[in-house]
Amino acid sequence: MALLRAAGRNPAEASSFDFGFIAGPRLNAAGRLSDMSLGIECLLADDEARAANCAQQLDRLNRDRKKIESDMLEQALSFLKNLSSEDQSAFFDAAWHEGVVGILAARLKDRLHRPVVCFARAAQGGLLKGSGRSISGLHLRDCLDLVAKRAPGLIVRFGGHAMAAGLTIHESGYARFGEAFERALEEMLPASARLRVVETDGTLDAAHRTLQVAQLLEAQIWGQGFPQPLFCDTFAVEKQRVVGERHLKLLLQKDGRRYEAMRFGSLDPLPARMKAAYRLAVNEFNGLKSVQLNVEHFE
Repeated sequence: MALLRAAGRNPAEASSFDFGFIAGPRLNAAGRLSDMSLGIECLLADDEARAANCAQQLDRLNRDRKKIESDMLEQALSFLKNLSSEDQSAFFDAAWHEGVVGILAARLKDRLHRPVVCFARAAQGGLLKGSGRSISGLHLRDCLDLVAKRAPGLIVRFGGHAMAAGLTIHESGYARFGEAFERALEEMLPASARLRVVETDGTLDAAHRTLQVAQLLEAQIWGQGFPQPLFCDTFAVEKQRVVGERHLKLLLQKDGRRYEAMRFGSLDPLPARMKAAYRLAVNEFNGLKSVQLNVEHFE
């Protein structure tokens, strides 16, 4: 309850989203930037004051994590602009924080639509700690296994599963790893997986673009292999402005009706008319709730 309150959420209305995307990242931030024992202490606290104190510390750590992640992503995207192609899959910067490279890899994987491994210097001198994220169609752990077998000694250790993996390499072997990883990707990543395909549940009738339906959807539990519905419709973009430095707030119009919408994590201007893949969400402001369309893809 203290974690949710620190994030400005009402514990009485907590959903699976709140546990996965509000409480979870705050607990996780302690392990990424400091010591996981703070998160454990918060979960075990049976005193409200102590729980609130721990939750506030975790909330501050999560804000620090977001700032570090944002700066690292900006550096990586700036680096990408200077590449002759976007075929690179391994990235390293001496200033990056090893606790956040996994999140950075996930962001770059989404931008590039290809498996990505990001490295930071390890506490132990001469080593790099990497974290990778994959796309559907490539088993990342098996790909690293192929690299390890072809170049014995290149990877000190590794582990993971189909979509995410971690590894340690010698800093002197970074360039060699990048080449070996690219070769393995070329062989193992099917051509069909390289296409940027967005599967949707089709159009949503205006009668169902309502707060009640959004609340119904948010009350359910969604997950791997069973995602929340993603709808697809064509809208006119009447207004768009930057909010929170990294997001676009939109006013969309379709068939004479206007809808508040958000495009999170992107500042790319939208065209006057677009075909959008979106999810229904509940927006709460000053105690008032309204339906909001969260635009995930557009053309």
